[in-house]
Amino acid sequence: MIQPQDDSSLAIEALIDLDHPIKVDVAKWAAENLHDPALADRDQACEFWPEGWQRAADKGITGILVDPVYGGGGADVITGLLTYEGLGYGCRDAGLVFGLITQAWTMQPLLAQFGSEEQKQRYLSPLCSGDKKGAFCITEAESGSDTFAMTTQFETVSDNTEERYLLSGHKSYVTMAPEADLFMVFATSNPDLGQWGITVFLVDADTPGLTVSSNRPKMGLRTTPFADVTFENCELGPENVLGSVGSGASLFSNAMESERAFVLASQIGAMEYQLDQAVSYTRERRQFDQPIGDFQAVSHRLANMKLRHDNARLQLYRAAILHSVGKPSMAAAALAKIQASEASIASSVDAVLTHGARGYVTEFGVEQDLRNVAGGMVYGGTSDVQRNIVARWLGNRNR
Repeated sequence: MIQPQDDSSLAIEALIDLDHPIKVDVAKWAAENLHDPALADRDQACEFWPEGWQRAADKGITGILVDPVYGGGGADVITGLLTYEGLGYGCRDAGLVFGLITQAWTMQPLLAQFGSEEQKQRYLSPLCSGDKKGAFCITEAESGSDTFAMTTQFETVSDNTEERYLLSGHKSYVTMAPEADLFMVFATSNPDLGQWGITVFLVDADTPGLTVSSNRPKMGLRTTPFADVTFENCELGPENVLGSVGSGASLFSNAMESERAFVLASQIGAMEYQLDQAVSYTRERRQFDQPIGDFQAVSHRLANMKLRHDNARLQLYRAAILHSVGKPSMAAAALAKIQASEASIASSVDAVLTHGARGYVTEFGVEQDLRNVAGGMVYGGTSDVQRNIVARWLGNRNR
């Protein structure tokens, strides 16, 4: 079980210590326990690894941020980031790690903050233990970045004793949907109301009228299940409402303020692993009677990879520190997400160039890194949306 830290200096330690013990310990554990020889085949087949998920749950990773009362680790934000950074370094199954981190930073915080005691007992505890998996359902094919232009709708009906709700609509590109036991669904009472009509529902996978499409293959993170979810007059009660009716926009903003950056913690760890592998290769690979690392073009490429990694890491922990002390962090999180997602792509291209043909073929895993990080510019809000957030923060209200 990962132990939370109470030292108020942890944030500064994490910021300046690249080899922080929490991160290093998790990286070592992941390398030993989440190594899967069949990863390349599963990546090609888009197959999820349930055993790896359960191992992470048993380690305490799935519920690290949750109150121990509900089976979690009770860790602070910085400890959580160090944990997932280490996981990204030590585990080569980026799809598995992505599924874990999206649940830990999206599903569970909302349940913990806004769920009723009954909802926490029913859902939060089994999410922490790995007995259940969750899926965050907000994106629709047509709404895209215009999040609140959703058409998934609920109708309020009465059975003379309490209000009931009929949920209908279609959600797209839902992470973990084929494996999910619980769906956190954003729906509107009236599309014309925009953000003011949104409510969040907790919908069990066995609810009549709920169907999940087959797994959708994608460019990267192929071992993370990905599907569409359809709701046809799913009958729900007050016990299925998260927060209160009409509070969905507020819940979404609460989740996304930090989630947009924190889900990239594992990617920061993966960038460091990628750099270490590249450095090792340039020492071993010889051309023209010398290690290729002796060539200035190659050495500068490595230096650029290091610069990008450090910048992305600093931005991430800066956003985390602001969030931890209760200061506005939305702009900092947006900057961190832009930096981390775009730096990851640039460094992955450099890794392919550094490894040459080995970087291009599948068997060595280098090209897989490039495919896996491409989605970072899309999920959690596209890079364009993040730049709009920063522009508004700067006072450009027309953007």
